[in-house]
Amino acid sequence: MASSSSSRALLFFFALLSLSAVSCFAERNEEDPGLVMDFYRDTCPQAEEVIREQVKLLYKRHKNTAFSWLRNIFHDCAVQSCDASLLLDSTRRSLSEKEMDRSFGMRNFRYIEEIKEALERECPGVVSCSDILVLSAREGVVRLGGPFIPLKTGRRDGRRSRAEILEQYLPDHNESMSDVLEKFADMGIDTPGLVALLGAHSVGRTHCVKLVHRLYPEVDPQLNPDHVPHMLKKCPDAIPDPKAVQYVRNDRGTPMIFDNNYYRNILDNKGLMMVDHQLATDKRTKPYVKKMAKSQDYFFKEFSRAFTILSENNPLTGNKGEIRQQCNVANKIRD
Repeated sequence: MASSSSSRALLFFFALLSLSAVSCFAERNEEDPGLVMDFYRDTCPQAEEVIREQVKLLYKRHKNTAFSWLRNIFHDCAVQSCDASLLLDSTRRSLSEKEMDRSFGMRNFRYIEEIKEALERECPGVVSCSDILVLSAREGVVRLGGPFIPLKTGRRDGRRSRAEILEQYLPDHNESMSDVLEKFADMGIDTPGLVALLGAHSVGRTHCVKLVHRLYPEVDPQLNPDHVPHMLKKCPDAIPDPKAVQYVRNDRGTPMIFDNNYYRNILDNKGLMMVDHQLATDKRTKPYVKKMAKSQDYFFKEFSRAFTILSENNPLTGNKGEIRQQCNVANKIRD
């Protein structure tokens, strides 16, 4: 009888312990749910709609903003974390990522501030710059005719830029395909995902400073000869003036439309950068290039999947980071 009472007491104790553990886990989960769909449902219900409307207005006024938003997400999220570190200005102590050579040609950051100001009017101190950066990129893709991608939110902003490690994380257009594949794999993005994300080169432009090594002192024989005169016309100098805006449109056929024409171009040796050329010739990536050239639906499906993974790369959530008052400067630390 005593043994039975002891057993019941022991079971009761373990039941209480289990309930306590579940309760603690639930509390921790409630404090930091991570990234979730419609994170601002209660705190700023109109957040995503405000961003959408601002992107529409800005795109109507400045079409090129869509390319900037799309490039922003890659340059921010690929460098260790999706935390809007790209948007921070340089300080006396540290150089900003956006000041680095690898960020050459990036601009239109002021329009992120316009979106932030609109959100601050709607619900002050609630929506992070990192969520604005990711959602504006999503809306930019839609403006250009690409797919709408449902994305989780709840990111918080980092307090420092990471210029010193940018080269370590950000793939370069002249790197080998093995290095590019490895850097994307580190973010959890597989080979078809990499091929799809580079499909962003379907829109926008490539600055001459990134092309001239394929034109001077001799033209790269791997370039389609029919495409070379146009490239030489747009990039007439072996050493372009960095202050001059000299560029070639990535896709002459549909330069303002997010479509799969890019893949047909690179299969025809009209890829501007070495990474474009390698994508169409490397045995690991070529099968996916051919598949995306044939099917825009497949391209959109893989792009949406890879874009989502990129947007969720190591975010700050819960009590980590902060909600910046301005996207270009970290908040002042109060005593």
